[in-house]
Amino acid sequence: MEKDSKIYVAGHRGLVGSAIWNNLRAKGYTNLVGRTHSELDLMDGVAVREFFDHEQPEYVVLAAAHVGGIMANLKYRADFIYQNLQIQQNVIGESWRHGVKKLLFLGSTCIYPREAPQPIPETSLLTSPLEYTNEPYAIAKIAGMKMCESFNLQYGTNYIAVMPTNLYGPRDNFDLEKSHVMPAMIRKMHLARMLNEGDWQGLRTDLDCRPVEGIDGQASEADIEAMLGRYGITRESLTLWGTGRPIREFLWSEDMADASVYCLEHINFDDVRGTDPEVRNCHINIGSGKEVTIGQLAELVKATVGYHGELRWDATKPDGTMRKLTDVSKLHSLGWHHRMELEDGVPALYRWYVESMHNS
Repeated sequence: MEKDSKIYVAGHRGLVGSAIWNNLRAKGYTNLVGRTHSELDLMDGVAVREFFDHEQPEYVVLAAAHVGGIMANLKYRADFIYQNLQIQQNVIGESWRHGVKKLLFLGSTCIYPREAPQPIPETSLLTSPLEYTNEPYAIAKIAGMKMCESFNLQYGTNYIAVMPTNLYGPRDNFDLEKSHVMPAMIRKMHLARMLNEGDWQGLRTDLDCRPVEGIDGQASEADIEAMLGRYGITRESLTLWGTGRPIREFLWSEDMADASVYCLEHINFDDVRGTDPEVRNCHINIGSGKEVTIGQLAELVKATVGYHGELRWDATKPDGTMRKLTDVSKLHSLGWHHRMELEDGVPALYRWYVESMHNS
């Protein structure tokens, strides 16, 4: 890629897309194109075609997606498969029609079977049933990566699919219902500390920045406390979903962005297709290769936030996949390794979260 090549980053305001956008900027790329959802609805095929007609991007990063944590995946199953399939169909299809030189598709390691071997190699794809809680989202992402692979094989395109592990970092989603485990845990712990300490001004500042169920900082103390109770937050304790025993891998979003841009700059389809005539598993895992239990993560967040209340677990709620560690040997062999460790990343994210309330 040339430094003035036109690069369209779909989803440039989200956790993934914003990190990739900033990484490209830092590396000297000057011709980046982005559109907010209000400016371009990626589910609208006509609007997407008109955008490609007008902008004619040379490179595309497909980081836009409808995402959420275990609660949202269970509750909004149709939204997760329908919206993601529509977005992918439109952006990948128009990239092909407009002769895009290279496309980077961002997936997720939830594409792998529930009982995949650990750590999970790329070859585990489609070998056994998926985890039920996020099956619709996983199927959509599998379809997207197979679309990239199929266009490459039939039309000679150069579309690369990467599968990041659980991500966390600046611009994360801290919605209590729809966020992933890390930001949800950080915000719940923060709110629990405020309530435990009787810091109503801190609670109101948080809710003014990110209202929950329509309740903001102007609500009564009784209404705020009742809402918090519905999310397991009381004056004495914080209750989190599941048993705390599942094991997860986490990657700082800016590390993920660096790996993604590295693949965009240096890795081509021919580098990952292999020699087997039946071409499969051309995607690349992106992760740290390190893991922690959800319980251990909760203790790290608790120490970081300074929460002194009781931590409880609700074992009646689902744990999801019990272990999900990626095999990142392919990525390492291609020349990239992560930098941010979890012990440094959790405090960095909490600092960003607190600062975001005063910068909004």
